[in-house]
Amino acid sequence: MIIGTGLDTDCVEKRRRKMNIEKSQLIKGAKNDFVFVIGLEVHAQVRSNSKLFSGASTEFGAEPNSNVSFIDAGMPGMLPVVNSFCIEQAVKTGLGINAEINLISRFDRKNYFYPDLPQGYQISQLYEPIVGKGIISIQTEEKNPKEVGIERIHLEQDAGKSIHDMDPTTSFVDLNRTGIALMEIVSKPEINSPFEAVEYIKKLRLIMRYLETCDGNMQEGSLRADVNVSVCEVNTFQNFRKTGNYDLLGTRCEIKNMNSLKFIQQAINFEARRQIKLIESGKQVEQETRLYDPNKNETRPLRSKEDAHDYRYFPCPDLLKIVLEKEWVDKIRNELPELPDQKQLRFINDFNITPYDAEVIIAEQSTAAFFEAIATNTDGKIAANLLINELFGRLNKDNLSFNNNPITVSQMRELIDLIKSDQISSKGAKEIFDHIWSSGGNPEELVDKLELRQVKDTSLIEKIVDDVIAENPEQVDKVKSNPKLKGWFVGQVMKKSQGKADPKIINQIVNKKIN
Repeated sequence: MIIGTGLDTDCVEKRRRKMNIEKSQLIKGAKNDFVFVIGLEVHAQVRSNSKLFSGASTEFGAEPNSNVSFIDAGMPGMLPVVNSFCIEQAVKTGLGINAEINLISRFDRKNYFYPDLPQGYQISQLYEPIVGKGIISIQTEEKNPKEVGIERIHLEQDAGKSIHDMDPTTSFVDLNRTGIALMEIVSKPEINSPFEAVEYIKKLRLIMRYLETCDGNMQEGSLRADVNVSVCEVNTFQNFRKTGNYDLLGTRCEIKNMNSLKFIQQAINFEARRQIKLIESGKQVEQETRLYDPNKNETRPLRSKEDAHDYRYFPCPDLLKIVLEKEWVDKIRNELPELPDQKQLRFINDFNITPYDAEVIIAEQSTAAFFEAIATNTDGKIAANLLINELFGRLNKDNLSFNNNPITVSQMRELIDLIKSDQISSKGAKEIFDHIWSSGGNPEELVDKLELRQVKDTSLIEKIVDDVIAENPEQVDKVKSNPKLKGWFVGQVMKKSQGKADPKIINQIVNKKIN
């Protein structure tokens, strides 16, 4: 291996900046630098009580093979009937990502055999999907804004579940999942780091949760992703940016059925490095489908990658085309809730909080609603600080969900008002919060009960300052030569007053006494 000099490193860095490629998007090989090229196919289970083409329940965790209709089981003569609510959910999702809604779409048969696919085909949409091109806005690891293009969203029915670990010699099939409506959301290969891949999925998940079109529960399998990975030498990638020629991006491999953000990052990193080793040793990357093994942190071949013609797609003869009215689509658009980006911007502007705090708060609708309730007509910055540092901190410490939060809106608002009016210090606020968390109570009453009300008596505070100055003449001399050390005196006065003296008044008196 050749180790480059500092000068070479500087040259690489200058070239990277010139080409507008971020550090997180680069992956170093033994000979050259490469760029991650990632496309995602996210399978999002439509939030619906019944399946896409039958009235069978979509309940998670039901007894195996208990939520199966004759249609799901592939019984002869059974004809599918489209669940109109699933159509509406797909349209709503498309509108939530600023995508084109196709007023005419159709279902196709995707033909392949698998034990958990009783029909012998999957009803999907290849040629005329219900949703066209859209956009997801994310931030890169370097905190730069980035837009990732969506190629399409199509509806399809899920397959069942094969179980191989219950018996050493026998496999089992559970058809409960068969026929559940999925939205397959296909991105363009415009994701260029493992970090961006995770941010894209998180953002997509958040939008769908706000829209209530998918619950986004990755543990239960209602949100899964097929991850397409290739690598591209830096100069070639730059040519792609100039020409838009996707053929320059290299041969992709698909990693199937990923349902963990952590494992998605690990799988992308491993697969990219595997491909680079092949390329730099003079070998070719074979287009194939692979599986990720988290125990060994590696991907391994599953099968050669099929193309569309391998599935012998053709229009489903049992289903008519879906024809939507523009007025109906417009009605759904007008009834959309406030989406995450809109809410974040409004919180920043209305409550004067930082973009980071706003991002944390809007991560769940319940926390966003709670914040708005406690921050309206109080103080947004104080509300955000209490919510993120105290409430979220205690929930995490006690391993509780936000739904189990014991603190009420009125208690938080009273606590905010006490802080805002300088009646209690930040230390006092924490004591009151801890007391409410464990024992309940009214903040206004607890201030006096716990003796936490701030002392504002100037003469009393001045006497304490004088005592501290008299006891520390050497420190006074240090402060005169370095005014930044005045904070030490403030701390000593707070200590002598048992944290009750108003810090603002202390500062004023210390500044007057020590010049």
